[in-house]
Amino acid sequence: MQLPKRSRVYQNHHLDSTRWDVIKPRADDIVVTTSYKSGTTWTQTIVLHLLYGDEDELPDPRTISPWPDARFVGTSKEQLAENAEGIERRRFLKSHLPLDGLPYWEDAKYLVVGRDPRDVFMSLFNHYWNYTDLMMSLLNDTPDRVGEALAPCPETPKELWEGWISRGWFDWESEGYPFWSNMHHTQSYWDYRHLPNLMFVHYNDLKKDLAGGISRIAEFLDIELTPERRDHIAEETTFESAKRNAAANAEKTGEGNSVWKQGSDGFFFKGTNGRWRDVLDDADLAMYEATKKRVLDPDCATWLEEGGAI
Repeated sequence: MQLPKRSRVYQNHHLDSTRWDVIKPRADDIVVTTSYKSGTTWTQTIVLHLLYGDEDELPDPRTISPWPDARFVGTSKEQLAENAEGIERRRFLKSHLPLDGLPYWEDAKYLVVGRDPRDVFMSLFNHYWNYTDLMMSLLNDTPDRVGEALAPCPETPKELWEGWISRGWFDWESEGYPFWSNMHHTQSYWDYRHLPNLMFVHYNDLKKDLAGGISRIAEFLDIELTPERRDHIAEETTFESAKRNAAANAEKTGEGNSVWKQGSDGFFFKGTNGRWRDVLDDADLAMYEATKKRVLDPDCATWLEEGGAI
């Protein structure tokens, strides 16, 4: 059976895929991977509760769930390696890389999180628009940036849409500008969905049946889960709970208002789907359909729009 291989290097204002070279894999590693704005933090929070819910106080996710491909966080490769190696219990690592830029470890578990691309776009616009000057400086002025700087966000979603849906940042992409691919990200994992250590999680499914989604994730990760604990985790990991916790952490660390114009609300906005219906017109949706046909297999496109267990 053919296994995935890294074939591309992703380096831009946000990403540096070569930072994964310093991570020494462990047999029980978990990787939570999305393009962006698809439920990354939500899924990480679920995994955090599954792994550390027996502790009196949950650890800060940033200390036990590294994001290796983030180049702007001010951590050298040496520090990244030391931090990742120093995590004593089971690790869960975050990534925004497609599978063609991420190491594939046969013993690791990969949680691939997806969302309707149109909903991703609306959430991304809010995310991007809320970058403060400090955040833009971190992305553009941190040493060793490869490629052009990230331009300020346009004032309206319509101004961002055409480039995002029809242009890629990297030569092999054709959507996602000025960040990186969204559809290609999912398709790169979809091509290997037959592998037993890949699980696809959809944003819609978590919204419809959070407890059921938690059960599926726990089973995939070989974590025993009683109905009582499942229900407790579901209460603690609703979107509203995640937003409250983010606000509390931002206030405690002082970081929220420095990188987001609206504090933690700049990161956790509405969490709703379908807002694109009031923004994108027929011409915009025609561009979406063309890109969808170009980048995605029909079954992958259906899953991204609708969800459902795979």
